Amino acid sequence: MSTEVRPESTVSLLSEALELLGPVGLLVLLGALLVFVGVVLPTIWSRHAYRRSAARSTMNTLLKVVRRLYPF
Repeated sequence: MSTEVRPESTVSLLSEALELLGPVGLLVLLGALLVFVGVVLPTIWSRHAYRRSAARSTMNTLLKVVRRLYPF
């Protein structure tokens, strides 16, 4: 089994995702992925306490905004 990523398969995957989700859905998915990688993962795995604290504060702020927009 090869772990090599071929450019054709990446383009094919993106075009299928675009067809399935539409442009807005794809942008929302990419935004959520960026927030996850940029905020959630540092909250969990950073070695430094100040980074964990800053990421946790940012995550709490984002969650408050989401809760105001979409109260459950």
